[in-house]
Amino acid sequence: MWTQRLMWIAWPAFLAAGILEMLVFAMVDPQDLHWFGQPLTLSRQGVYTLAFFAFWIITMVASALTTLLSMSSFELNR
Repeated sequence: MWTQRLMWIAWPAFLAAGILEMLVFAMVDPQDLHWFGQPLTLSRQGVYTLAFFAFWIITMVASALTTLLSMSSFELNR
């Protein structure tokens, strides 16, 4: 049961992270990004990768909260 719930969380979050990645980097060039006033030393591919995983984690947290809130009190108290 928990593996099914994990897939309910991870798969939609993966798809949402991919869409967010495309939308953000369609408008933002990774080479123009700065961190604390300094240009990023990562390659474009490195920025794309880190951003994708950040988007994926954020959307997984949102999906996990939605799944948690949709559980009945019986399921939570088992």
